[in-house]
Amino acid sequence: MVEEYRTVAKDADAEIEVKRSRFLARIRRVGDEGAARAVIEGCRKQYWDARHHCSAFVLGPAGEISRSNDDGEPSGTAGAPILGAVTGRELSDVVVVVTRYFGGTLLGAGGLVRAYTDATLAGLDTAGVRRRRRAVRVEVTVPIADVGRVENAMRSIGLDVAGADYAADAIIRGALAPDLLGEANGVLASLTKGAGLIDETGSSWVDT
Repeated sequence: MVEEYRTVAKDADAEIEVKRSRFLARIRRVGDEGAARAVIEGCRKQYWDARHHCSAFVLGPAGEISRSNDDGEPSGTAGAPILGAVTGRELSDVVVVVTRYFGGTLLGAGGLVRAYTDATLAGLDTAGVRRRRRAVRVEVTVPIADVGRVENAMRSIGLDVAGADYAADAIIRGALAPDLLGEANGVLASLTKGAGLIDETGSSWVDT
């Protein structure tokens, strides 16, 4: 089971020029295929006068979904190099679109492969890398009088707090790395003299 994977840290755009052809790379973090295709379509609309909008995307913690499209360039000269640049960086949950404005000089198959690869890498360099890890979603129930110090202690351990509900007791909702559950239970028991409780409610992925 995958416990951690890499994605881009932020959205980014980059441009390179090769023999007067312009290659505009758009890098976006996405969560599903629909979002990836929406980014591709957005480039088509924004750069409606360009000849090619070549793309690739990789989705899922294990990169289980991947697609590429040459969009009219010779087969294997655009989509595959873009995809190769993404997988070479071991990234997922990312879509890359490289829009080309033809400069009047044919680049040949090798030239196209290099240009689409270099444009993608330029965009990925700008986007940076962020790690995501598998986490356990939890609800921490504590006496209302203890909520402030318990929340601060849980954050210091590594709880990614999503919110809290207040009634007779307080319920702090968040996500925590599985290997920190034991420490969290120990700290909670100490702070609340055994009155606190941690319930596991599921799993999710969180940025580190």
